[in-house]
Amino acid sequence: MNSIIAIVGRPNVGKSTLFNRLVQRRDAIVDAVSGVTRDRHYGKSDWNGKEFSVIDTGGYIIGSDDVFEAEIRKQVQLAIEEADIIVFVVDVEQGITPMDSEVAKLLRKVKKPIFTAVNKVDNSMREADAVEFYNLGLGDYHTISSINGSGTGDLLDAIVKEIPEQEEEIDEEELPRFAIVGRPNAGKSSFINALIGEERNIVTDIAGTTRDSIDTKYNRFGFDFNLVDTAGIRKKSKVKEDLEFYSVMRAVRTIEHSDVIVLIIDATRGFESQDQNIFWLAEKNKKGVVILVNKWDLIEKETNTLRDFEAAVRKQIAPFTDVPIVFTSVLTKQRIFKAIETAVQVFQNRKNRIQTSKLNETMLEVIQNYPPPAIKGKFVKIKYCMQLPTRTPKFVFFANLPQYVRDPYKRFIENKLREIYNFNGVPIVIYFRQK
Repeated sequence: MNSIIAIVGRPNVGKSTLFNRLVQRRDAIVDAVSGVTRDRHYGKSDWNGKEFSVIDTGGYIIGSDDVFEAEIRKQVQLAIEEADIIVFVVDVEQGITPMDSEVAKLLRKVKKPIFTAVNKVDNSMREADAVEFYNLGLGDYHTISSINGSGTGDLLDAIVKEIPEQEEEIDEEELPRFAIVGRPNAGKSSFINALIGEERNIVTDIAGTTRDSIDTKYNRFGFDFNLVDTAGIRKKSKVKEDLEFYSVMRAVRTIEHSDVIVLIIDATRGFESQDQNIFWLAEKNKKGVVILVNKWDLIEKETNTLRDFEAAVRKQIAPFTDVPIVFTSVLTKQRIFKAIETAVQVFQNRKNRIQTSKLNETMLEVIQNYPPPAIKGKFVKIKYCMQLPTRTPKFVFFANLPQYVRDPYKRFIENKLREIYNFNGVPIVIYFRQK
């Protein structure tokens, strides 16, 4: 499982700069497109071969500098509950402020790995000033300058030592986890209740009644799995308390720890930017995805209503469009079992393993018929391919000039793989490597 690292501290100590450093090192970046969170506060990264997610809590405080201490305290509390590792950023220019002491007081009680990063240390005099931070009672500290990056490598080295070795093997014992995600009031809890047939989650019309992720063990079609109901992932402007940060962090954790994401959207509202964010998160984490269009019974139908709606959704999720879309009405229980059947199918697709000999037989023929276009008179020859032994489908194609394989051709190869082998609902990764 990916570890989650939370960056905490009072405003203006350089948390976001450090965050950008952690997720944007060229060799480490996995992705940090503006995701669910405000602009760029959630990213995936890796260092020394260990993957982790980084959350910058600073981006969630409403009303910048005049931030109330209570807000920061809440943030830190949340980070303590949800993250695996905490990085506490302080500023050498300002020394220890009362707010820093407050945060340190909260952190001293915690049993998780805590790293104090003294920022803005860019000369030896400041290095000497940093000694004062021993007084926080958190033990050793790391001096960094997040602007020019000095010291961040050492900090990362220390952090990844605390991350357990990641298991690529699928533990057969673990039940597959299907996470039911979506915006507030899209019908997540009602969907789970309809499946289970009991009012286990309280369903009301107030957005955000489900605050936590709830697991329900479930058996259907002779297949055991866990259903995970997440806190509604909320729209930014709607939330004026720390709930947003809370639900985002929860959703991030839930998505990372699930196998298939069932994204429920409200047919009466269409596919909104928040839905796109959740979809993006699922795709970045290489999870299976099923899109469930709920409240379809409330839509005025004409001949092509369904087709047009589906086309509009696919346009918004491009380029990863090979995703099942199921139209349901949780209220009338229309096609809700179809939805679960589809999720089970996507789960199986994600475990798809293709024999190397078979793969070469089919794909090399495709490549022969449509070789990559020559670039600057150089011809790319692809001689061999295989699927990597990873949890999610990844393929590597060995070529003489992998650097000349452009994105459109990669997409062509991906589409062919999807056409020949069933990877419906599953993101796949394709690498071109020197043979």
